[in-house]
Amino acid sequence: MNTLPGWLRQHLAALRALLVLTLVCGAAYPLVITAVGRLPGLNGKAEGSYVEVDGKRVGSELIGQPFLDGNGDPLKQYFQVRESHAGDGWDPMATAASNRGMEDIVDILPDPALVAAGQEDENARESLLTTVCARSLKYGELDGVDGSRPYCTDDGVGAVLSVIGPRDATGTVSRPVKVVSVNEACPAAPFIAEYRGVKVECAAYGEDYGEGQMVPVRGDAPERPAVPADAVTASGSGIDPHISPQWARLQAGRVAAARGVPVDRVERLIGEHTTGRALGFMGAPAVNVLTLNIALDETAPFQG
Repeated sequence: MNTLPGWLRQHLAALRALLVLTLVCGAAYPLVITAVGRLPGLNGKAEGSYVEVDGKRVGSELIGQPFLDGNGDPLKQYFQVRESHAGDGWDPMATAASNRGMEDIVDILPDPALVAAGQEDENARESLLTTVCARSLKYGELDGVDGSRPYCTDDGVGAVLSVIGPRDATGTVSRPVKVVSVNEACPAAPFIAEYRGVKVECAAYGEDYGEGQMVPVRGDAPERPAVPADAVTASGSGIDPHISPQWARLQAGRVAAARGVPVDRVERLIGEHTTGRALGFMGAPAVNVLTLNIALDETAPFQG
């Protein structure tokens, strides 16, 4: 006959459960996973998938890294990787995305007094649309293609108007009385002169144009931009080491010219470093930028 008080039996049962779960989850499970990670074919990935050149670690196949010069500009002899929002960039300890969505189209303009003084306005913020527009121009210029994009101005900011005036029952401005290009700070000339018969104004610093209806203007950019989507957006983790084969092929001409080799030779390397869909149906084909650039250095060293 059990003579232990009920409260003591409950505490002993909890203690037994704690000990069992500690052994299973805190000891047995980690040991099993560690042993699995040591199996042939898996041990390299478990150790971080490091890549070595001449006995020196130069990166990981799983983590992107930039190929930039001392001024932060792309090195023309290397393929470029996607932009990053992880920490200060490509930081595996701070994997993160910008968390900005499709409706993020209005910039917070910087204080012109700080800009004139060569200082940074910490309150200023670039919208996702303007970020995409600026990157498209940047990589279009780098690789010698048209960097224009729908809903972007020729200067690489979001082509967005604040249309102010009375609204109808659907919330649409029925008769504009004022139109402002919200992402173009004065004294800039707006990307279009007028909208629905009203002169378009530049955006004055400190003014709130939120009362207006925000209208993105598509413009005459091609429906399929020359610069692919992965070149103008960051990955969800911020450390993706891969780019699309489309973007790799776009960069091939520039890389080949910088290294003084035929472009078809560079394109063959792209094909050799392109992986297919996971399990044959998940995701999309991708090119690992680090391993591709290493192969370039080995087979076509840069002479600059």
